[in-house]
Amino acid sequence: MMADAATREYRFNQTMLRVRDPQASLAFYRDVMGMALLQKLDFEEMRFSLYFLAYLKDSESIPTDPEERADFIFRRETTLELTHNWGTESDPDFPGYHHGNADPRGFGHLGISVPDVDAACARFEELGVNFVKRPNDGRMKGIAFITDPDGYWIEILSARGMAATIAAQEAGK
Repeated sequence: MMADAATREYRFNQTMLRVRDPQASLAFYRDVMGMALLQKLDFEEMRFSLYFLAYLKDSESIPTDPEERADFIFRRETTLELTHNWGTESDPDFPGYHHGNADPRGFGHLGISVPDVDAACARFEELGVNFVKRPNDGRMKGIAFITDPDGYWIEILSARGMAATIAAQEAGK
């Protein structure tokens, strides 16, 4: 199917999640999930910060020129934007953000494709990551769900595994 000429250059650029503690979230997405911090923007008057993260290809580097960096960030696909409203990290009465997987249900999860789900989950286990579902739990085998520091669910899947599951489902029709 050909894209409509009016939308041919549209890209799904980002998903935004609100986070309580940016340092915990940055450590998780950078050190556990392997994403790179592309840019941090502070909005002092409105008391919030934005953190843009993404996976970089081997040949990519983040431009140092501010205009080139902005173009690099906002032209790419699949960027994660973390929004931190200042003060939430130290407010003992802050209830946290709704992750969408309890009533009332809404947002479901992020999806990260990995070459080997079992190997990725073994690494997550070593790093003390919280699991919602391990690869061999439940009816859907070969996928896992973990949570980030704010309780947002992240599906861990492999392209090869999903292709096999879909092929088996199609064959069973």
